[in-house]
Amino acid sequence: MARSTYYYYLKKPIKDKYKNEKQEIVDIFNTHKGRYGYRRVLNVMRSKGYAINHKTVLKLMKLLGLKGKQRKNEKYHSYKGEVGKIADNLLKRDFKADKPFEKLTTDITQFKICNTKVYLSPVMDLFNREIVSYSISLRPNLEQIREMLNGLFKKLPDDAAPLFHSDQGWQYQHSEYQRLLSEHNITQSMSRKGNCMDNGAMENFFGRLKVEMFYGEKFDSVNSFIEELNEYIYYYNNERISSKLKMSPVQYRTHFHII
Repeated sequence: MARSTYYYYLKKPIKDKYKNEKQEIVDIFNTHKGRYGYRRVLNVMRSKGYAINHKTVLKLMKLLGLKGKQRKNEKYHSYKGEVGKIADNLLKRDFKADKPFEKLTTDITQFKICNTKVYLSPVMDLFNREIVSYSISLRPNLEQIREMLNGLFKKLPDDAAPLFHSDQGWQYQHSEYQRLLSEHNITQSMSRKGNCMDNGAMENFFGRLKVEMFYGEKFDSVNSFIEELNEYIYYYNNERISSKLKMSPVQYRTHFHII
């Protein structure tokens, strides 16, 4: 290489081919508080018109030192043996539903906040993985289940006859719980004993929830945590893009009704 050519390229500023893409990735990552990995970042970028593939997004995120939050294994166990009637496993890990309120699932998870345990009892619609009802309580009692069910019954269409799946927790074996389901034309289904993946859709939600808004975070009080939890569930339903749906659960349900 000629001496003049060498110094020409030495002085010439190097153009960053992905300057705009990097800035967009940082903006998306920060907007969603580090909850998005490269797949969801890719979905947002493509929705904004960027012609980019997943390998490039992954490479750029590594260069920028951006990594989505990782899961930990932690679970609340409500099983206390057979204290009531055990329902058959009618769901059989078929987590696909063709319409809203066809298949629902529920479970309970706990959080330890300021030496206090907080319990979340949600209902997920397997059609779009939307949380259609939930209850937050400081005690995993039957009153919490009543509140969760009342929220569900208010949204349940008159002609709906859903399959409602859970584990074998004592709450779901309770005669009042089973009576309320029967009164609203709901068929009960239960996981097999010791088979948590029979309720894999809800397990996945709990894992993602704790990664994205709980692990590594600090909360000043139980009330501030509950406020953050309410905000996250709204975010999950309305704003957070599902990699499978390519849009948020509420957006997908709205789209389903339109088409």
